[in-house]
Amino acid sequence: MTDFFSPGPPANSTDPGGHKANHDVNASKLHREGAPGLLRQVSDLLIGITIIGAVAALLLWIF
Repeated sequence: MTDFFSPGPPANSTDPGGHKANHDVNASKLHREGAPGLLRQVSDLLIGITIIGAVAALLLWIF
């Protein structure tokens, strides 16, 4: 069991293999989805803003 004041060697906080794997996954997703993925994200954002705006307008109309 390690002591609280002497925990042992410092842990390696950087993981180059994990960083590369994450980058590869994101790159393949970008190549697979491309512009339609961006358009889907933009349309989802606009739908969310519209719903929030409709709720705000309804609350202002009620009160």
